Amino acid sequence: MELNATTFVFVPGLLSDRIVWEPLAEQFSENVFHADLTMQPSIPEMASSVLASTQGNLVVAGHSMGGRVAMEMAHQAPERVKALILANTGHDALRLGESEKRQAKIENGYEDFSGMAAEWLRPMVAPDRTSDDLLMASLTNMVMRQSPEIHERQMRALMGRPNAGDYLPHFSCPVLLMTGALDSWAPEPQHREMAKMSKQAELHVIAGAGHFLPLEKPDEVIEIVRSWLLRVKEAISA
Repeated sequence: MELNATTFVFVPGLLSDRIVWEPLAEQFSENVFHADLTMQPSIPEMASSVLASTQGNLVVAGHSMGGRVAMEMAHQAPERVKALILANTGHDALRLGESEKRQAKIENGYEDFSGMAAEWLRPMVAPDRTSDDLLMASLTNMVMRQSPEIHERQMRALMGRPNAGDYLPHFSCPVLLMTGALDSWAPEPQHREMAKMSKQAELHVIAGAGHFLPLEKPDEVIEIVRSWLLRVKEAISA
């Protein structure tokens, strides 16, 4: 899958790295950039950092928190972001009571990072995948490559996140939305709201998948993205 003079940017989510998008990224032979969100203290600064690290036209794929960063990139540089691929994400601002829950997670991370990781990951995949030792080991190792300090920084970025719903309706670029039917963290209704806000949105809800959709159902994600890119190729290349 290629588009001339376009860079495909893959943005991971909370406590995540490039492995979340690796199955899809491997389909592109060149012009691929994996974002690092471990050092920036806010969603806008994460977005501006990725924009500064890339050149030219971009197709940006964001997972979870990375989806919020992808939308912020399109908000900051609409002339460069030609399309958005958003998986298992959200658009709203901070909800009532959310800060307290996130603060408790931050404290748990400093007390027992591995224990917090195990508790956090289990409900993030479809129930029948918790017994998939290979998948769970891959996700666990990914989280353990992070640190309590990175966790806190990213959690506070989410606590101070912009309301993407304020600018999502103004995007003129094509938007592909995907989520797992079993994702309780970024559920289907949330993505349907985003689809209604968008001018050129296409939504796919994948059966049997949870929050880590790109790793739980990589073949389905690859096929959806491949078909969508063919449909929107002219708009991206314009």
